[in-house]
Amino acid sequence: MLDRWSLLALIVASIVGMPVLVVALSVLVPDVDVWHHLATTVLGDYVSNTFALIFGVGIGVTVIGVSTAWLVAMCRFPGQRIAEWALLLPFAVPTYIMGYTYTDFFQFAGPFQTTLRDLMGWTRDDYWFPQIRTVGGAIFVMTMVLFPYVYLLARTAFLSQSRCLLDVSRTLGRTPWRHFVEIGLPMARPAIAGGVALALMETVADFGTVQYFGINTFTTGIYRTWFALGEPIAAAQLSAMLMVFVLVILWLERHHRGEARYDHTTAMRPLKCYELTGVKKYMATAVCWLPIILGFVLPVAVLVSMTIEQGDAMFLGKFWTLARNSFSLAALSALLIVGVAILLAYAVRLRDNALVKGAVRLASLGYAIPGTVIAVGTLIPFARADNAINIWAQTYLGFSTGLL
Repeated sequence: MLDRWSLLALIVASIVGMPVLVVALSVLVPDVDVWHHLATTVLGDYVSNTFALIFGVGIGVTVIGVSTAWLVAMCRFPGQRIAEWALLLPFAVPTYIMGYTYTDFFQFAGPFQTTLRDLMGWTRDDYWFPQIRTVGGAIFVMTMVLFPYVYLLARTAFLSQSRCLLDVSRTLGRTPWRHFVEIGLPMARPAIAGGVALALMETVADFGTVQYFGINTFTTGIYRTWFALGEPIAAAQLSAMLMVFVLVILWLERHHRGEARYDHTTAMRPLKCYELTGVKKYMATAVCWLPIILGFVLPVAVLVSMTIEQGDAMFLGKFWTLARNSFSLAALSALLIVGVAILLAYAVRLRDNALVKGAVRLASLGYAIPGTVIAVGTLIPFARADNAINIWAQTYLGFSTGLL
């Protein structure tokens, strides 16, 4: 018999799972003509570009996130205490805003190339400069924004490791590098894999950056298929393919973790960190502060400069409306999210059975599924319901209900 807590978990899971179910069922209604057009024109670009972004961003966030997390958690060097929290600042810059700022900064008429030509006395034909609005540029921009996912989880994992392991490692003559490779890194593997998975899910779900850079991915393809071709079912089928990418990422993260256990059986004591000296301390400072500069300081400086030099005087009147809408949406969303999450967590605590666990797991997939997929899976059934109600009202009641 279902009690109220089990029923609550099932209702929430059904609401969250509806868009996913709609998208999954869309594959049963293939449109041969549309798919032939997509396959012969852009589908290959969607797949290859999405794979390239996943591969490039995955490597980038892993290298930056793990290296900075290890340095601030296990080493002492100049600027370490500030870098410890400043490495989270890139989270404050949306990915597409980062793309805008770097495009303005590195374009031919931007400040970087202009300064370079003035210093060297070059003209346009005297040098070559890489284009930022490419797949490589998108990988760089996304990496600079998303590496804090890995940094935050990896740093927590390094700090939670037993001091006994560190003491034994030092007793056996392990250098800091060998301790990192042979002990610290393997122990933090689940946290690192989780952070990389979060970053990659953000990557495949991104729309603003890839659209601005002119890169064909599944997210831009879904938008164009719906609005340019007028094919919502084909858009849903592309969403299903994108959802496969996300599910593969989640599977790889879980498979990478396997059945290994990473329990700490000793009492926790503050770690005795490595005190870096000589050139090593300056190298550590550079490694930690370069992502902060590229991921936060430089974009913010470019935005401030653009605001001062090119600011729209008419914008101030719109600002408060935009700010009110943004904060209202954020506050209402946060209230609903926290409320539902607490209810589901309490349901699992009171009814720890397979039905409730499965429902909560399904409900928690909401973050893993890209927003584009959720939007497609929501718009299709609601649009059909609106049309059905409107037709019924016109037929039997003699008036139009419009969009309910």
